[in-house]
Amino acid sequence: YNLNKVAKLHGVGVINLNDIANALKPVFLPGESIEVRVVKPGEEPGQGVGYLDDGTMIVIEGARDHINEEVQITVTSVLQTSAGRMVFGKLAPAA
Repeated sequence: YNLNKVAKLHGVGVINLNDIANALKPVFLPGESIEVRVVKPGEEPGQGVGYLDDGTMIVIEGARDHINEEVQITVTSVLQTSAGRMVFGKLAPAA
């Protein structure tokens, strides 16, 4: 961060890799359907947790019984934290 400021003061162009990485992350909207592998139980009863390839944590309501399975979920909300982004969803109804 400080190097970024110093470079700008000296008129040097700066590319922030964190900004690029965040811009390239997929955007998820409530109601959108995605597929994710449930890798472990969540903190709350019935929850399962999965991760996207970029490390984004997905908390899935009703997925505790689907550990090590690929499941279809419906996104319910997205939370940006200082540690990164978390996506919350619930199991999509069976087709």
